[in-house]
Amino acid sequence: MVPEVLEFQVEERLSPVRLDQFLASVLTQVHAGFSRSRVQKLIDDGQIKVDSQLAKASLKLSGGERVLVNLPEPIECGVKAQEIPLQVVYEDEHLLVVNKPTGLVVHPGAGVADGTLVNALLNHCRDSLSGISGTMRPGIVHRLDKDTSGLLVVAKNDVAHQNLSAQISARTAKRVYMALVEGTPPAERGTVDKPIGRHKSKRWQMAIVPDGRKAITHFEVLSTREKFSLIKATLQTGRTHQIRVHMASLNCPVVGDLVYNNKTTGTETARRKLGLNGQALHAAYLCFTHPISGQLLEFEAALPADFQQLIDRL
Repeated sequence: MVPEVLEFQVEERLSPVRLDQFLASVLTQVHAGFSRSRVQKLIDDGQIKVDSQLAKASLKLSGGERVLVNLPEPIECGVKAQEIPLQVVYEDEHLLVVNKPTGLVVHPGAGVADGTLVNALLNHCRDSLSGISGTMRPGIVHRLDKDTSGLLVVAKNDVAHQNLSAQISARTAKRVYMALVEGTPPAERGTVDKPIGRHKSKRWQMAIVPDGRKAITHFEVLSTREKFSLIKATLQTGRTHQIRVHMASLNCPVVGDLVYNNKTTGTETARRKLGLNGQALHAAYLCFTHPISGQLLEFEAALPADFQQLIDRL
């Protein structure tokens, strides 16, 4: 593949549409499986221009605008297969579901060249992984943070990948997390509906920002002990660090979260004292429709030992 420049003329619209939404729609017609995260990266990298000007993802298009998209030549990443233990919960010729342990990075990136879930998947699946997410992220449909454990679905071919991605986008796939938070949420059940985007000054962090992408998390308090609460969190959307940012916005950050917990348990020292290997956040339940057979698949993963032992002590 060589560098490619695409040009789109925005049709007149009854109501304005965001630039990232427009691009995700039109680019999918040109390149199958083009994700909104890839659109966002192109925007962040200055590869998108609207009427010859760089633009933000939130720019509203009303019609008549000329949008230029520069698709740079992909760089071979050279990701190698590595023999890393995998806990495979389910597998067939189209997909697999794994239970990711705390501390395992999902895919190579800045500062992480190997030892990731992708390295393990390349060893386990060999050449049978979807290429839609690119050479750095073969088969990866959705992600979990390094210090979050739990269930993750991986696509073995592009058809499965497109279907699973569509289910997540349409919110028909269900993802439920267990989290131990510091503090008591304002209600036993509730919904956090706050937009999430990059922090204005700390670009490695996410934050509640007015022009961020819509983010909705439903939570239920299962129990409260001393200064901690065990909650069940269900994602309606799937933004980066969504549960962590949303719970912190309620002054109930995830226990052991080194980025968003500014209370008492957001340090490495606190983690060690609590016996945690990471943050107390676990993807415990995953439900989706099989992309080929149409069968409804449901999976549950028990809490990792360190998380469960902390709850038992409390």
